[in-house]
Amino acid sequence: MTEHLPETHAPSTPNPAEPTIATVTFLRPTAPVAGGDTWEGWDDESYEGDTPAPAVPAPVVVPPMPTAPPVTGPDDRTVVLETARAVLDKTTTPAPAATGKVEKVDLDDFDDAPLIPAWMYSAEGWAAWAGVFYRARRRDFRRWVRRQPTDKGHVRQFGRGVRRSHEWVVGFEGVRVQGAAHTAHVLTREARLAARHARFTPRILGTKKELAMKAAERATKAAEEAVLLHKKAKKDRNRARNLRAGVVYGPPLAAIGTGYAMGGGLGLAAGLLSTFAGGAFIGRTPYDEDADWTTEWRSLGDGDRMTAPMLDQAFRAAKVIGSEESLRVVQMPMLDARGAWTAVLDLPPGIPAKRAIRATDELAAAFGVEEAQVSIAKRGRSGRIELYVSRDLPFTDKAKPGPLLALETAANFWGPISIGPDVRGLPISISVVERSGLIGGEPGAGKSASGNTILLAAALDPRVILVLADGKGGGDLEPFEHLCECFEGDADPEAFYEMLKERVEDMKRRYALLKKLGKRKVTEELAAKYPELRQLLLWVDELMFYTTDEEYGKKITKLLRNLVSRGRAAGIITFCATQKPGSDVVDTSLRDLLSIRWALRCTTPEASDTILGKGAAASGYSAKTIQSEMRGAGLLWAEGTNPTMVRADYYTDEQVEQLLARATEWRRAAGTLPKAPLRLIDQLTALAEEGDEDAAVLSKVLSCFFVEDIAARQRAVNGGMDREKAEEEISVDWLPGQVILDYVTSQTGITVTAEKLAALVVRTDEEKAKRPWGEKKTRVTGYPLARVEAAASARFGLTA
Repeated sequence: MTEHLPETHAPSTPNPAEPTIATVTFLRPTAPVAGGDTWEGWDDESYEGDTPAPAVPAPVVVPPMPTAPPVTGPDDRTVVLETARAVLDKTTTPAPAATGKVEKVDLDDFDDAPLIPAWMYSAEGWAAWAGVFYRARRRDFRRWVRRQPTDKGHVRQFGRGVRRSHEWVVGFEGVRVQGAAHTAHVLTREARLAARHARFTPRILGTKKELAMKAAERATKAAEEAVLLHKKAKKDRNRARNLRAGVVYGPPLAAIGTGYAMGGGLGLAAGLLSTFAGGAFIGRTPYDEDADWTTEWRSLGDGDRMTAPMLDQAFRAAKVIGSEESLRVVQMPMLDARGAWTAVLDLPPGIPAKRAIRATDELAAAFGVEEAQVSIAKRGRSGRIELYVSRDLPFTDKAKPGPLLALETAANFWGPISIGPDVRGLPISISVVERSGLIGGEPGAGKSASGNTILLAAALDPRVILVLADGKGGGDLEPFEHLCECFEGDADPEAFYEMLKERVEDMKRRYALLKKLGKRKVTEELAAKYPELRQLLLWVDELMFYTTDEEYGKKITKLLRNLVSRGRAAGIITFCATQKPGSDVVDTSLRDLLSIRWALRCTTPEASDTILGKGAAASGYSAKTIQSEMRGAGLLWAEGTNPTMVRADYYTDEQVEQLLARATEWRRAAGTLPKAPLRLIDQLTALAEEGDEDAAVLSKVLSCFFVEDIAARQRAVNGGMDREKAEEEISVDWLPGQVILDYVTSQTGITVTAEKLAALVVRTDEEKAKRPWGEKKTRVTGYPLARVEAAASARFGLTA
């Protein structure tokens, strides 16, 4: 309990001050006292407080007020502390009983429930406790009201939810509709101008009138197609929006209508409340600052949309157009199925398309993407470009199966050949009729795999003659060997030189036949009628190895230049592949004749220029921009006026074997499969049938070795050796001269003396040495098989 003591005045001082009242908390006395001082002045009137004064137990020990004034300090608080100490000291000392005996002290003088709060003993306490819940709810309500004007308020959340739902319903199809509408307007205007030009062109001009009419027809057709695309885009947009509107607005309307029908006003309120709760839940997250489209700089690399202001800003930053100039949008920026942005733009008057193409790197930096992701091509006129910006780095995904795998009939090498997709995913094809090509790139760029697209297409056409040379001496071209009329796989410059000499002679025979037929060049119909004029593909891998040879390099370059320059009309197609075809590797007089250029990944712009031609990198076409992840990608300069980024169709080793097996069957059925090389004994037999006696003798000598070889293996098998082991281990490579003479005489009927045989097969002194023969191991002279084959090949110019 608390008590307010009467005021105690300090002695008079020159500056009397108002004494301070001390509030002291008393503990109840520990024992009653029979007599003594009592509480005086303790009544309801002297008690100051909001609650009635509690009843005073009697008798209690009331300490007398101190008579001496407390020691004062520098302020009035000292008076309060000293007064409290004096009172507390006197209350802690129990007063003795009048009888002199100490009574028993009740240590539990707080009743039987000491843990029950004091407010539970009064109605006022219960009233105060009951107001706690009310006050807490009132504070929550006030806090909710204060939160409503902020972004976390439910009204704001519902507004964001409605906005987001509406944006989702609207979608992005409107961009396509706007772009299609803009394109339709532009093409329609151009069609009207073309039609007016054609109408007012006099017929007396003849050719110009006809060209103007054709241009008007093309423009009208393009305008009609653009209008149809616009209508289709609108139809697709409306259908998509209706579907999304049903998803968004259907459930709220159903909830409100059902609630009103079943519960009247109360059900209507419940439906509205549920709709409000759903909208607030959708908009519970505020918009981020990054979603603000009003900032000055936007970047495609950050996921922003391509817009006309962004294009103007990027082209100005790249210094393609001036700070006061702007682009004319022919086709609005649109997303394609691959997630890439595409647009057709007209540059300001006087600015050619090549200026934008040269600034590809600067434009990529302005868009916030890699240079390989930006593709710019001239579209129809000098000042019109088509801009294509990929979402990701192109050609890094897994390559799709090539179209040759789906062939059910033979390919047509006279027609277009599929090379692979471009950055837009569109298939690129080229024609190699009367053309020649050069493929270059750094090691590991994919030259062999890229070249397979052309080699396999030629192999799958049974009418094409294959002549291949592998300067690496590896196994890249080996699977094609059995399909080749001539194959050089040992990286032998001399053998390649002889191969080229044969091709030059073949070219001369072709031109002689054309001259006889009165034709200027080989056509598909002419080749079908005269098999001698079939297409011939000469493929040279690693040309550098052949052209840099000290003895045959210049000779090979001269023959290749002759074939490339003159062989096109004769049906001879030449393709060369090398790493860096610089002038020190490939003579410029030869390199400049190769019309198709395919530059794979290069380390420097200069290396790219050696393939595409001088100045290509400065014009914006450099194979150095191809990243290492873009395996098989390259700049192909074939049909159009500018190089195109293409990735060659990829075929695995198993797929190559499958296609070559198919090519073998088709060539065998067509009768164009090259025959396997004849054995030396068969070639000699053919000469013997023509009446050559020496060829007949040598053929029987080789036949004797063959018979004795079979007999030796049979004897081994009879002796218990396994037949397969005998086939592998036993062979006859030397025979006595007498055995050979006896066999030749018995087979040919020609008397052959030892002197004549020795004259046909000239041996060295070491080869004339005697060797053991027969069961008795008699030492006799004989002839090695290798010497017989060498003598026959040298005498008649044959190959073993």
